[in-house]
Amino acid sequence: MKSISRSRCARSVAAGLLSAALLAGGAVDAFAAASPKPPSSPAASPAADKSITVKPDKVAVKVGDQVIFIGRTKGLKVGSKLVLQHLNDGKWTTLQSNTAVKNGSSYTLTGKLNTKGKEQLRIMGDDKTVSPTVVVTVS
Repeated sequence: MKSISRSRCARSVAAGLLSAALLAGGAVDAFAAASPKPPSSPAASPAADKSITVKPDKVAVKVGDQVIFIGRTKGLKVGSKLVLQHLNDGKWTTLQSNTAVKNGSSYTLTGKLNTKGKEQLRIMGDDKTVSPTVVVTVS
């Protein structure tokens, strides 16, 4: 009779440990599922859907020559204003070239470059969306 109670006791202990492990694992899963996710900022989400591409027609020009920038926009309304900017002393400044987004989300912008050297240029929309930087060498 002692052997029966020992095996019954061992089974009871094993069942208790298994139940405790399952409950603890379920509690961890429940806690992980209940933990709040960090909210995405409302300003970042719409900006992530907006973009501007840019491609200059020339990568090397002489001082005073014009460069035509063409590209497409995503998420900007037709008629949105686009401006050409260049990096000057670590700050982006707007040049006197602007255009608007056309039907089909495309644009063409003509810019005149008057500063010798490697000009870092980008296109900026009226909602502060910017294109990747392109480099045009002015000699």
